[in-house]
Amino acid sequence: MAQPTSGAPQGTPGSPGGAGTRGKAPSRHDVHSTSEQGAGWSTKRIAVTALFCAVAAICTLVVEFPILPGVTWLKYDPSGIVALIAGFAFGPATGAVVSIIPYLVHLATQSGIYGMLMAMLATLSLVMPASLIYRRDTTMRGAAIGLAVGGAVSICACIVGNIIVTPLYTGMGVDAVIALIVPALLPFNAIKVVANCALTMLVYKPIAKALDN
Repeated sequence: MAQPTSGAPQGTPGSPGGAGTRGKAPSRHDVHSTSEQGAGWSTKRIAVTALFCAVAAICTLVVEFPILPGVTWLKYDPSGIVALIAGFAFGPATGAVVSIIPYLVHLATQSGIYGMLMAMLATLSLVMPASLIYRRDTTMRGAAIGLAVGGAVSICACIVGNIIVTPLYTGMGVDAVIALIVPALLPFNAIKVVANCALTMLVYKPIAKALDN
C-alpha cells in the first residue's frame, strides 16, 4: 500500500511502516488540526466541523434502524462514524464537538433527553479514547488500538449508562435493565461498535484526502 501524502490529516490509517505525518512538512490541513503540528481553530476547521455536525445530525434523525430482532427500541445510526472521522482528522476537541452538538436534535423528538444523553455517552466514550490514542500514533496500528480501546470503553459506558439513566426516564426497574444486558444491551452495543469502527477504517483514508484538497 502506498505511503500517504504529506497532506493526509494527522497521518492516514493504513500506511505501512508506521509512517504518519511525523517527520514530514505539515500540510494546510495538519496545521489546522489538533495534532502536533498545530492547535488553532481556523475558518476551514470551523466550517468542516459544522459540516460534520450537520451530517451526524441527519444520520441520527433519518438513517436509524433496529439491528436486533424483537428489540426495536435499540436503533443503530452511523453518526458515530462521522464523529470518529472528525476526531481522527482534526483531533479530540473536534471529535467531542461532533459527539455532542448533533444529538441535541433528540430534544425535539420522541426519544427526548433520554435519547440525547445515551447517544452522547455512546459516541463520546468511543471517539475520545480513539482520537486521543490516534493523535499520539497516527498509523494503522494507532488507529486500530484507538478504536479497540474506544470500543471497549463505549460498550461498558453504554451498559452502565443504561442501568443508571433508563430507570430515571422510562420507569423501568434497575433489575429489569440488568436482565437485558446479555440478551440485548451487550450484543447491540458490540455490533454497533464493530460496525462504526470497521466502516471508519474503510472510509477515513479517502475522506482525509478529500479534506486536504
